[in-house]
Amino acid sequence: MSQRSNDPNPFDPFGAMQSFRDANLDAWSKAMLQLVSSDAYSQATGQALDAYLSTSAPFRRVLESTMTQVLTQFNMPTRSDVVSLAERLTNIEMRLDDLDAKLDALERRTTQAQTTQAAGQALHPAEEH
Repeated sequence: MSQRSNDPNPFDPFGAMQSFRDANLDAWSKAMLQLVSSDAYSQATGQALDAYLSTSAPFRRVLESTMTQVLTQFNMPTRSDVVSLAERLTNIEMRLDDLDAKLDALERRTTQAQTTQAAGQALHPAEEH
């Protein structure tokens, strides 16, 4: 007497609640997907985002200037100081990479010249006087 797992158990109250919950979540999921993929929703979201950004910009500028003043008073680096330092370090890293590549090329040429010179000496041994 085996029962399939897809058939609800009539004596299990939690099974009925679980199937109701699953059906409810599926319905909400379909409705939300339909809503989010609509043009009206994207336009409304865009307008809300534009409004938020335009109203938050003055507050952000005030906060940045206040933070710069506070950090300067505490002798701590500001955001622009850290960005400037990061740019400098990136520039130094790029120059080091360029130097490394040039040194590798120079080493290859030196090794090739030594190999060529050794091969030439093997073919034409030096005459002793």
